[in-house]
Amino acid sequence: MKKNLFYKIFFSYLVIICLSFFLLDVFMRSEVKDVLTSQIETELFSYSQLVNLTSSGKASEQLKQIAKISNSRVTLIDARGKVFADSEKDAALLENHLNRPEVQEARLRGTGKSVRYSNSIGIDMLYVAVAVKDGNEITGYIRLARPLHEVQNIIDKVYQYIFLTIFIVAIIALIIALFFSYRLYEPIKTMEIFTEKLRQGEPVGTIILDTADETKTLADNINYLVEELRDKIRIANEEKSKMMAAFTSMNEGVLIINAQDLIEFISPVLSNMLAIQYGDVNSKTLMEAFRSVDLQKAFMEFKETRMGVSREITLGNIEPVILNVSISAVKDHPEEEKTMIVFHDVTRLKKLEKIRIDFVANVTHEIRTPLTAIIGYLETIKDGAINNIEETKRFIDIILKQAERLNRLVEDLLTISNVELDEVKLNFESVSLNTAITNVISLVEAKAKTKNLTIHNNVRENLAPIKADKDKLAQIFVNVLDNAVKFTPESGQVIIAADETDAYTVVSVSDTGIGVPKDEVQRLGERFYRTDRSRSRDLGGTGLGLSIVKHLMIAHGGRMEIESQLGRGTKVFLFFLKGNN
Repeated sequence: MKKNLFYKIFFSYLVIICLSFFLLDVFMRSEVKDVLTSQIETELFSYSQLVNLTSSGKASEQLKQIAKISNSRVTLIDARGKVFADSEKDAALLENHLNRPEVQEARLRGTGKSVRYSNSIGIDMLYVAVAVKDGNEITGYIRLARPLHEVQNIIDKVYQYIFLTIFIVAIIALIIALFFSYRLYEPIKTMEIFTEKLRQGEPVGTIILDTADETKTLADNINYLVEELRDKIRIANEEKSKMMAAFTSMNEGVLIINAQDLIEFISPVLSNMLAIQYGDVNSKTLMEAFRSVDLQKAFMEFKETRMGVSREITLGNIEPVILNVSISAVKDHPEEEKTMIVFHDVTRLKKLEKIRIDFVANVTHEIRTPLTAIIGYLETIKDGAINNIEETKRFIDIILKQAERLNRLVEDLLTISNVELDEVKLNFESVSLNTAITNVISLVEAKAKTKNLTIHNNVRENLAPIKADKDKLAQIFVNVLDNAVKFTPESGQVIIAADETDAYTVVSVSDTGIGVPKDEVQRLGERFYRTDRSRSRDLGGTGLGLSIVKHLMIAHGGRMEIESQLGRGTKVFLFFLKGNN
């Protein structure tokens, strides 16, 4: 930068100097030549007048002396133009001079002059002529000629001085350019470094210059603008932080679209909500970003009416998300029309609503079945079957069985409801798995014997104890074993085993039962879910056993996992925290 500044100042000075001397040459060259020529002309006329005062005969004799004194060539011409004497050449060899311009002018006006280029000596010559009169009659002419090389020498010398002056002035301009470039460079360089740091976002203070000219004013103005910029950036950052805090704390996702219909802002909540399926959507249109026709239609409807639009749409194909979308204009931006879209995730609410509807339908159906049987058999007894003691006893047995089933259903519903609402208080203590499983086997052993099933307890006695509530642990094992016995055909077997990992003790209950189709395994544990509803109901199941196990395992800090193959049996894994965790 310093070199550039120096060159600019130096060459500007040099151009000004050269231009000045060029103008000086244009206006003075001809003037100097005219002045010098005029002086020589006056001098020659003076000498010619002196020659005129003498007689022609004496002038001819003293011609060379006169030429030497006058430093010119002297020629004497008669009235007819014939040269009869010349200081440099033989008069007989010279042609008639009557038609020469200076002689013709002298014939008419008494004196004449002319400047002509001499081929013999290669320079301009000044000729002056004076008419010699006897009364009114011209008797001859006296002509003096002098080469103008003196004029040219003087002009050349003047230009030598001019060029020398240009050189000296150029040196001075160089020194001045160096001085001023240095004086200008230092503050400008300081401001350049300061603004470059500011542009790069580096921390800067203020510019301090030890000058009193315009650079000091410029530095003060920059300091003022920087301070103003800092205040505006600070205010903008504070507003942005408030806005981001508000957007982050909101459960809803926010999207802002500019006047070109491009997404210019997406809140972190919405980004987390949709990033897995859509990635970065900034600077894209709604259709490019989400590929949703419903969302695009809602947006176009808003653009046409500029009235708020609310829609429920579904986004995503892999994991669909149900969103309640509200579209409205962004206020406080009159210079540009911006649109804000608020996304409220109602996926969980929709799922819960579906679960609630399914739950009510299932509960209603499950309760209606035993109640219908009870009412039907009671009406049969009332209508006369009571007189048949054997039939009445059979009907009462069926009614009791259905009432017990209804009672189990109510108890299971209360249990799962209390567990989900965290109203079940668990009394954790160190429990021996082998002992707990042995006690539960005794409860289901009678049912297993009726089907000729074999239950194998392969849990080691020295297995490390677990942290659990004894009663709820028994309820977990009862439900799992009861399911295994219930859905295992005759002469099958149920195997109970246990293993340890770093954090868990894993109990597995496997059977050789009917199994579950692979695509339905993940639904095991849902309330009222049965793979074979009619058979489950005939076996006395409520459809809540595995759901209770699932929630009780979560309450114990563990989990339940199921593996099953249709026709080859099911294996339930129960993960319990170890006693020291």
